[in-house]
Amino acid sequence: MRANLPIDETGLWDDLMALAALTDADRPWTRRAFSPMFLEGRAFVAERMRDAGLAVRIDTAGNLIGRREGRTEDAKTIVIGSHSDTVPDGGRFDGTAGVMAGIAVARSLTRHGAKLDHAFEVIDCLAEEVSIFGLSCIGSRAIAGQLSEEQLTRSEPTGEILAAAIDRMGGDVDELDTAKRDDIAAYLEMHIEQGPVLQDERRDIGIVTAIAGITRIEIVIEGRADHAGTTPMTLRQDALVGAAAAVSVIAKDARRRAAAGHGHFVATVGEFRIEPNAANVVPSRVTLLLDARAEERGFLQGFVEELRPLLTRAMSGTATRISEFRILSDALPALSDPRLLDVLEDASGALGLTTHWMASGAGHDMAWFSRIAPSAMIFIPSKDGRSHTPDEWSEPGEIAAGAAVLYEAVLRLDKALA
Repeated sequence: MRANLPIDETGLWDDLMALAALTDADRPWTRRAFSPMFLEGRAFVAERMRDAGLAVRIDTAGNLIGRREGRTEDAKTIVIGSHSDTVPDGGRFDGTAGVMAGIAVARSLTRHGAKLDHAFEVIDCLAEEVSIFGLSCIGSRAIAGQLSEEQLTRSEPTGEILAAAIDRMGGDVDELDTAKRDDIAAYLEMHIEQGPVLQDERRDIGIVTAIAGITRIEIVIEGRADHAGTTPMTLRQDALVGAAAAVSVIAKDARRRAAAGHGHFVATVGEFRIEPNAANVVPSRVTLLLDARAEERGFLQGFVEELRPLLTRAMSGTATRISEFRILSDALPALSDPRLLDVLEDASGALGLTTHWMASGAGHDMAWFSRIAPSAMIFIPSKDGRSHTPDEWSEPGEIAAGAAVLYEAVLRLDKALA
């Protein structure tokens, strides 16, 4: 990494480590949205925002926002965003590196005497990770005007509904519409890669071209329950045998499609339910949950449309059948703004940093911001691609380099967007 970066690397690293230390003591690193520990972390982030010269507020959706006014009163806002909540037993960098990098950019703007025409904001989006309400990206959904009444009535195990939890975070659901934004000129986000590509390619910065669309499908395979000790193998209708054939052909077809040159594509069967789930009974019913992700919308649609006939052929010799094939959710891909991508590439080059253009297979707040404003992301390297684990790691210089790219991009966008 370069030694002449316009970012206080030590200050940024110290902030990240101090925030990471605010964790459930017996489960490092855990600071889940809506928890008391999350509020402690939020208080620390707000303090660092103020120290960086930002005016701090919480919007009606519970997003924490630090703002620096620009010289031009009617100019829109340049935003750097991410999240400070974690998954259980997560890492110290997922989300938080992006928030603290935004604050580091604010500090550098002040230190270097930069005068922006546009207002500048750092946003800590509420609950980017899947929350206790079974919903992710709650704050950024609200900013995009996509948090529904049905979602607000979702409850967690103790009975609290999401609307009440947002109010408890400092929001005001009765005025939720005011959280929707139409004044953002550009949204930028920095995130650890959560994969090994940058490390393996020995590149400093990932330029994120798109966030993959995600389709989740529930597939139910029916057989017949029989005694496991007395039913001849030739007479069985074993639903698990049919499911095994289905999973095998899904993996084979996914590998073929991933190599077809249509950008990022993956498919995973990550959830299995077997009935009656007894050692001495031939399985009668298996429910699969399939998660498929693709950079190109049409390519993903083709996979979904061809999937049921493909599975039926694969199961043809098992005496089982598909009784249900239901799409549970279907999120569109989020494309990065081409102009912002060029700015990020130029900013990286000006700092002497190498880049790799790539799609994101994981979801991020940027996907929701892209619905209302030009948006783009960068990745920084993750050691061995580890994420959502205490072993998650990025080097201090790697994080500072990503923050420096954001800083340079903000300066360039302030001029270009004028």
